[in-house]
This record gives sequence, structure tokens and C-alpha cells, in this order.
Amino acid sequence: MKAALEIYEGKPIINSVTGEERSLESVLPLVKEYGTAVIGLTMDEGGISNDPEKRASIARKIVERADLLDIPAEDVIIDCLTLTIGTDVRGGLITIESIQRVKEELGVNLTLGVSNISFGMPDGSLINNSFLPIAISSGVTCPIVNVAKARPTVLATDLLMGRDRVATRYIEDYRRRSNTIKNKCNDTKNQVRQN
Repeated sequence: MKAALEIYEGKPIINSVTGEERSLESVLPLVKEYGTAVIGLTMDEGGISNDPEKRASIARKIVERADLLDIPAEDVIIDCLTLTIGTDVRGGLITIESIQRVKEELGVNLTLGVSNISFGMPDGSLINNSFLPIAISSGVTCPIVNVAKARPTVLATDLLMGRDRVATRYIEDYRRRSNTIKNKCNDTKNQVRQN
């Protein structure tokens, strides 16, 4: 990792540090030395807990250890970890409660692999598109998603949460999508006419 950081241009995000001592001791000094951001996974030597308070406690530990090295809070992005509801239907609720606790207590940026929630389930995109706005409204600021598919949902969620006060971003995106659809329809009509 160090070799890559020495030649990387720009500000990388290290993926990742956990609450495990060996991870904290090896990764956070690199974050400090190279001025990177880092994703903090809410797991430790005990693995991934099903207790939202335990996940929040691990997040707190990561943020506090980063602070001891003078790593800015905005450079620590916490991932409360999504486990599939295919193995435990409480997975979504546990993740959401963890996100809410971390956001309320620490106020840091949060990321989430949204599609993990639906792994192994039929019609996963429906589950993902339902989970995404809940995660955003709970505090996720950096969702890991297929941008092309999730953008309308993210913009609609921002609009509903008052983050797009006059609906500018939502309307601009709607117009862009409408124009794209119209252009595709026109292209198809032209191809049919030519044949």
C-alpha cells in the first residue's frame, strides 16, 4: 500500500481500516503520512456484530484513534457494513440503526455498499432502490451504488429531505433523462424507417 501511496497523484481513499488493533496501528499512520482519506469498517477482532451499539463503538474507536494522529474527521468515512437480508431479515434494521447512532454521535461521513443488502434475494434491484433512500435519510453521505441506476433515487431523496430547496438538481436530471429517452426513441424510429 505504501508503494502505491508514494506515486499516487491526488487524494486517495484507503480501503480500509477496522477496529482491530493491528489494522489501526498499520493503516492510520499511512493515512496521516500521505494525507489520504480512509474508510473505517465497523468490525474488529470479533468480526461484524449484530449489535448497533457495538458497531457504533467500533466507529468511535476508529475516529478517536484517527484524531490522536491529527487526521481530520472529514477524512474518516465510516462503513457500518450491510449484511444481506437473505441470511438475516434484521440485517437492514441493524445497519440503519448503526448508521443513525454513528451519524448522531460522531457526525462523520458514512459510506455503504447498498447492494449487499439484497445479495441472494430475488429482484435485488427493488430491495436496493428501497434501501438506498432509507440509508441516505439515516445519514449515509457516500453510498456505493451503480450511479446510473441510483442517481434519480438519490436526487429524489435529497429533494424530499430539503437538500435541493428549489428542486434544481432533480429537475435538471429529469430533463436530461427525458431527453436521453426521446433521443433513443427517435433513433429507433429512424432505424425502423430505414429498414
